[in-house]
Amino acid sequence: MQEQGYLLRCYRYIELNPVRAVMVRHPRDYRWSSYLANGEGVPSRLLRPHEEYLALGRQEDERRAAYQALFRSELGPKEVEEIRAAVNGGYALGNERFKAEIATMLGRRVEPGLSGRPRKNSKRSPDARLGL
Repeated sequence: MQEQGYLLRCYRYIELNPVRAVMVRHPRDYRWSSYLANGEGVPSRLLRPHEEYLALGRQEDERRAAYQALFRSELGPKEVEEIRAAVNGGYALGNERFKAEIATMLGRRVEPGLSGRPRKNSKRSPDARLGL
């Protein structure tokens, strides 16, 4: 996953999962959510703030307020689907440049290909297509 622009979106996706599943009304209500640390300032020995989170503000109270603001609206259906597709398909999540860099590093495709069978070459003669 590309950190810049995508990390906090993934935080929102993960922390809003119990809300979407109607298990809780707000991420702070889910016992295992990191929202309590990031949005409410509850100390946690398990979490270390990420640079993207730290960039939300100079002071801890500024970061918490900015983090809370991220949760005032839901993720759009397109954002949710983009994250789900990346997770379920094992694909990279990021912009086109990031995906191209990761594909080059790994030597494999990192995003879904076109669906369906490959198109046959239409330049071949009809007899060649029939194997004659």
